[in-house]
Amino acid sequence: MATKPSEILREGRVVLDPLLGKYGFSFVQGPAGSGSGGPYASGVYRNGERTLEISYRFSLGLVTYHFREISIDHESYMRFVPGAKGHHRYPGFSDDPLSGFRDLAYDLENFATSFLNGEFAEFSQFVTAAQNWKKLPGLAKLS
Repeated sequence: MATKPSEILREGRVVLDPLLGKYGFSFVQGPAGSGSGGPYASGVYRNGERTLEISYRFSLGLVTYHFREISIDHESYMRFVPGAKGHHRYPGFSDDPLSGFRDLAYDLENFATSFLNGEFAEFSQFVTAAQNWKKLPGLAKLS
């Protein structure tokens, strides 16, 4: 198993590339190096107006969906996609550095169709719902 984030990201692409390629996405390598939090690697999958941004530090970390001018993080997206809450797999907890990529692939395939090949209006509903939820005071978010 690779130990450098750039090597793990490359191995994680073996998991994600077939699925995302099926929807017309291609990978573009992003910045890699060592920052105050340690070594990291990043990249994006692009398909026209859609971009899936990912990064790896000690595990698959940042996962952000961009569609035209709007963005949403993975956890917020999964909170509002019907059927995903409580059933999505990413982020999980594992010592296997590739499990995050497998979990993300599962979520993409089963819950992220509005991003992969849906209409902008459908995807933007989830972004709006997440933005409104984040504005709620702490206890109101529990209901």
